[in-house]
Amino acid sequence: MSATLDELDGWLAEPEAERLEFKEAKKNFQFETLAKYCAALANEGGGKIILGVTDKRPRHVVGSAAFAEPGRTVAGLINGLGIQITSEEFNHANGRVLVFHVPPRPVGVPIQYDGVYWSRAGDELRALSPDRLRRVFQESGPDYSAELNSNASLDDLDPALVARFRDMWIRKSGNTALAGMTPRQLVEDAELMVGDKLTNAALVLLGTRGALGRHLAQAELVFEYRSSEASIPFQQRIEFRAGFLGYLDELWNTINLRNEVLHYREGFFVGDIPAFNEAVVREAVLNALAHRDYRMPGSVFVRQFPRRLEIVSPGGFPPGINAANLLWRQSPRNRRIADACAKCGLVERSGQGANRMFEESIKEGKPKPDFGGTDDYQVELTLRGEIQNPAFLAFLQKIGAERLATFGTRDILVLDAVHREEALPDDLKERIPHLLDEGIIERIGRGRGVRFILSRKFHSFLGQGGAYTRRKGLDRETNKALLCKHIQENEQSGSAFRDLEQVLPALSRSQVQKLLQELRSEGRVRLTGSRRGGRWIPDEQSYAPK
Repeated sequence: MSATLDELDGWLAEPEAERLEFKEAKKNFQFETLAKYCAALANEGGGKIILGVTDKRPRHVVGSAAFAEPGRTVAGLINGLGIQITSEEFNHANGRVLVFHVPPRPVGVPIQYDGVYWSRAGDELRALSPDRLRRVFQESGPDYSAELNSNASLDDLDPALVARFRDMWIRKSGNTALAGMTPRQLVEDAELMVGDKLTNAALVLLGTRGALGRHLAQAELVFEYRSSEASIPFQQRIEFRAGFLGYLDELWNTINLRNEVLHYREGFFVGDIPAFNEAVVREAVLNALAHRDYRMPGSVFVRQFPRRLEIVSPGGFPPGINAANLLWRQSPRNRRIADACAKCGLVERSGQGANRMFEESIKEGKPKPDFGGTDDYQVELTLRGEIQNPAFLAFLQKIGAERLATFGTRDILVLDAVHREEALPDDLKERIPHLLDEGIIERIGRGRGVRFILSRKFHSFLGQGGAYTRRKGLDRETNKALLCKHIQENEQSGSAFRDLEQVLPALSRSQVQKLLQELRSEGRVRLTGSRRGGRWIPDEQSYAPK
């Protein structure tokens, strides 16, 4: 939820402790410094950095001209830190105040910027101590992928996959010095080998089929295709037991062979969308790889149907993660695998794939990824290849990819909830002002009865201006009907205005008055008695038998 000026005054009175950081920033503030403070706050449990306020007590607002476009700044912070930072502006009497809200770091995952895990020491920034950093990494339990496999050696890695890992790492990092390293140096620098021993992560990503069969047989992915939802026997089955870098492309190509193209039309707008989005499928498989429990003997299963894809991996969600918070809290069970995937560009940043899966699915008008089948023993993800609302998809296409790129995950989720007429969770409501300013959604009602609809632009684009008017008008007629019902039920004593205000608590005093005046002009109700003691009663002619 958006904060108020009263809450801002409360923050100014608090001591500058772990959760608050104040900076004057009258004219400007360096983005690099802001990013470091945000990283430090996240590592300390989350908090706020407030610009435009003196940092010495008693504090007062001085105003800040820094970061004239906070949306772009927030996008840069999210990209650089990998956490869902938000911002809001206050037009205080003494000047503009800019607040950045920083969430706590994920369990077991410290936040770094520019290669340093930051913390605060008084007014200064410094790196987290090695001891504290070690305690953070231990929060989510031992990393099985970082453990050394005592029986495996460098000969168990596929030279072609090591070469591919090198090329991907160079392309991602731009570090051409990697080209001159021996395979051993390369694997050691990637933290996939210690001494003469390989980590389990090295085998999962780069191992030969024979090596995985000998040392880590459960590191297997099984693909099955069924031609219908009711089909029990599979029409195709492939067992991928080799280094992950060797079969990811083959797996996608296998899925894509039967990837139906969905045609949709909305008015004059015509488009094609594949049933299964490549980016979503790759992220889903990467998540299964990084988060599955390798201590369990089962394989990862990918089951394809014409309009549905299931990815099932052994082990439930990692500690501290559930279906409700998986977009905002990341805790890779196998961090060494996740970090290696980030090095070679398979993922932008370890643990951020779920956001992309949800965003891309919503942008294509499809159902959100469904983790409904998950329990303590497996994570089950279902992706559905169906366009549910062509009108909404066409509207998103009209907004344009460039503009949508400025929308965060929460913005996309708000749009999805509004067009489905679902209640907004509290953790999404803070994005409402941004979407109202963009003219994408509109507010109806006030207070507890407020709700949101897609804007006039949406209905006009689809040639449904009448539907827009009807949706807004229905609310007005419904409110008038509620007033009439109360007035009729209290015909003998009459209804005081204060009672009628309680009938529609979401509306202001003037809005209720306007509705009553409309009802009176329509001959449905009338006012009796003096102004202060007046009572509203049904109009006798309006309710007389015909």
